Amino acid sequence: MPEYEVRLLLDPAAVLSPQHELMDTVLLAFEMPPTVTKLNVQFLDTSPKELFTADWSARIRKTENQDGFELTYKKRYAITGSDIDVALTAANSDGFKDGNSKYEAQVEWGYQKQTLSISRKKTVKDHGNSGMNLPGTSNSRKMLISEAPDKFDNWRHNKRGTGALAISRIFGPVLTRRSIGTWNKMKLYIEVWPLVNLSGTENEYVVEASFKTESFTEALIEQSNLATFLQSKGWFLPQDSLKTQLIMERY
Repeated sequence: MPEYEVRLLLDPAAVLSPQHELMDTVLLAFEMPPTVTKLNVQFLDTSPKELFTADWSARIRKTENQDGFELTYKKRYAITGSDIDVALTAANSDGFKDGNSKYEAQVEWGYQKQTLSISRKKTVKDHGNSGMNLPGTSNSRKMLISEAPDKFDNWRHNKRGTGALAISRIFGPVLTRRSIGTWNKMKLYIEVWPLVNLSGTENEYVVEASFKTESFTEALIEQSNLATFLQSKGWFLPQDSLKTQLIMERY
């Protein structure tokens, strides 16, 4: 059974200060402290985006005040007409079965779009990297190749995944800030993502609110409730979040 992660966008012009920080009114609305947690994120793929085109991603993330790097290998399945079972059946036919306890199934539930993701996460020690820095291309390749799970590596034929990683480059990194509060007794995250704009001249900002639940009904109800609340405040951006796609397009 998948977990549900509701993701809704906020209008950066309405919720960010001139310093690109969440305004106090937003922090108060969700009982968020002024402190933030930094996350540095980068993806590896070939220049033609072989992994992304095949609905895979290989990500390295460093979280402030946590030891090591988090590696995530994720396979995405589009959900059409809110029919989650069809996507789950497709994932099952690809070998992602109930017994695969090392893989996490999640429905990413946006404004209008839903996607099923199957993820495998691993943690690798941080050897000598300072602060929030992520490894360069060579070390990133080695790390992701070394830890690659079989289902990622052999997704079309043997060593396809690691073969792509061997000639990959970095997309990113993006240094994100996360604030944590509450929404109807659930933990709510708001992340501010500075992404290079299309012309490459400056950053534009993606602001995303998200919460997780194991209940389909709760996800359905609270997605609507949160969207309505954000609309009432003038904070809502009625679009689906495409952070990974934007990173793959702009870096």
